[in-house]
Amino acid sequence: MSMPLQQKLAIGKYILSRRLRGEEKYALVLELEPLLQCNLACAGCGKISHPTDILRRRLSVEDCIRAVDECGAPVVSIAGGEPLVHEQMPQIVQALIDRGKFIFLCTNALLLKKKIDLFKPHVQFAWMIHLDGLKEHHDQAVSREGVFEIAIEAIKLAKARGFRVFTNTTFFDRDDADSIRSVLDYLNDELKVDMMQISPAYAYEKAPDQEHFLGVERTREIFREAFSGGNRDRWRLNHSPVYLDFLEGKTDFECTPWGIPCYTVFGWQRPCYLMSQEPYAQTYRELIEETDWSKYGRGKHPSCANCMAHCGYEPTAVLKTMSSVKETLRAALAN
Repeated sequence: MSMPLQQKLAIGKYILSRRLRGEEKYALVLELEPLLQCNLACAGCGKISHPTDILRRRLSVEDCIRAVDECGAPVVSIAGGEPLVHEQMPQIVQALIDRGKFIFLCTNALLLKKKIDLFKPHVQFAWMIHLDGLKEHHDQAVSREGVFEIAIEAIKLAKARGFRVFTNTTFFDRDDADSIRSVLDYLNDELKVDMMQISPAYAYEKAPDQEHFLGVERTREIFREAFSGGNRDRWRLNHSPVYLDFLEGKTDFECTPWGIPCYTVFGWQRPCYLMSQEPYAQTYRELIEETDWSKYGRGKHPSCANCMAHCGYEPTAVLKTMSSVKETLRAALAN
């Protein structure tokens, strides 16, 4: 099972409608963070460094619906924090499905076995389970032993229950072409997850570990080697061919930071969910219309210097694909 036809058609129709309206800046995916509290303390994140009163905050079901309606994106990626800590998560998911949205519920899977009966398989819903490498690398990334085995069992359980299961893998400087191929082979061929999302690690400003993030040249080097021999064409990667070309350094382009906006307990995060030091907007319109987008991107802002993350560059790749008959056909053949 890959991305359902309904989702592809919904995204295509949405982009076409925005173009016909003459809109230049619009979201493709909403990153919704209904809480920042988490049950892990990953060295590469640092969101739990917020004070206790902030970690106790929750967006209500109504807050989430309002943000989704404001934004209008056809896809909602629910993250955090750990979403399954949120007591109203099943209600949030169902409310957004009822509004016709496609939902990715991002989770470290520690609570999935306990909470899975609160959710129902649906063509518009997928678990997005974080798996940052095989056992040693993943447990190191999340700073706790045994989490890899829990995540694997959760994937098997979710698939057995009929859910769509995606994975999200972040690669750090300890990774090389062999480790990338190993984890993607395992997810693709042994676990047979439906789709896999990948991204080079970004140096979150609050992350305890600021030393193990990939730079641009190292990213291109290891992905060029990992993708050699036709590997990328057989893996079920949840990315456009243009973005994969970008990771290899075959092409380069600017990010589209408004393509995946982030709504949190603080409001709308500027300019994207990777940067937390900019002032938050209180409405989506304020985010889009009053943010000085010209300040961000590689060569423009120091925090963007080594970023090649999917949240900024995949939207650019998708829009480039939709603007080219050749790239549209290439993407269709890749799928």
